Amino acid sequence: MRAFTYERPQDALAASVAALQPDARFIAGGTNLIDLMQAGIEQPAHLVDISRLALTEIDDVSGGGLRIGALATNTDVAADRRVRTRYPLLSLALVNGASAQLRNQATIGGNLLQRTRCPYFYDTSKPCNKRAPGSGCGALNGHNRMHAIFGASDSCIAVHPSDMAVALAALDAEIEVQDAAGGTRKLPLSELHRLPGDTPNLETTLAPGELIVAVDLPPAVAGNQRYLKVRDRASFAFALVSAAVIVDVDPAQGVIRRVRIAMGGVAPKPWRLSVAEAFLTGKPAQAESFIAAARAAMAEAQGRGHNDFKIELAIRTVTAALADAARSA
Repeated sequence: MRAFTYERPQDALAASVAALQPDARFIAGGTNLIDLMQAGIEQPAHLVDISRLALTEIDDVSGGGLRIGALATNTDVAADRRVRTRYPLLSLALVNGASAQLRNQATIGGNLLQRTRCPYFYDTSKPCNKRAPGSGCGALNGHNRMHAIFGASDSCIAVHPSDMAVALAALDAEIEVQDAAGGTRKLPLSELHRLPGDTPNLETTLAPGELIVAVDLPPAVAGNQRYLKVRDRASFAFALVSAAVIVDVDPAQGVIRRVRIAMGGVAPKPWRLSVAEAFLTGKPAQAESFIAAARAAMAEAQGRGHNDFKIELAIRTVTAALADAARSA
């Protein structure tokens, strides 16, 4: 680990200003950044400690939404009564992510900004355009079982590792960020993460110095919420594929009034299945509809060899999550 300087600003504006220094990084829980520094992948010259900022509250907002401070821990958000009651999908996704010890330390903002767990990214002896632009992508012709089937490019096929972000995508969450001039802006979660294209080292749309200060959830929509994660072992494992669904069924006619579907483990960002959502609206809430919708959504999926199985696995996972939510309705 190379030498670095450190400061602990007193407010969010001072933190944003401090982060404009060359090679500066924010640090809060540190559950990802410290590992990357120890491995020599991240080499910040300056750490801006935001862990003591007053961004930990979870507050009701007018109209029935919820505002979650970016420094609220994963544990506190998952356990919050309002989250469990109105947004159980988010609570389920958080509990499915990492271990209890990590959830106690990890923050909501940090969870969104965690970097890929691609083994070629972590192995500094291997080429990785995300870590070393222009060096190539070792996963393209390597062992790519965990890699993307949507949104990838010939420069990078890594996936985003967050469970929580998948739930937030299905919930249509917004992110509020502050810049070094004191201004704030909101953006849909869908606009936070970039697809790799030719520049996989640019992972988000945040400008230098911009700090995530909150996640805003709109009022909860009608319907049953489910999060289904398929992984190699029962705990402390990243998703092969996961599905976050919200299904609202008309009890009188048995047809789907509204549905939202987001997937994890399949793309460089949380992936909404808009094709499946459009297909299912107005359809009978039954297995045949769910299977057809999932298959339609996978029409643009692309396997890279070892991960070809993910396409069929994604179909089965989405179908099972939808069926479970609809059955509860």
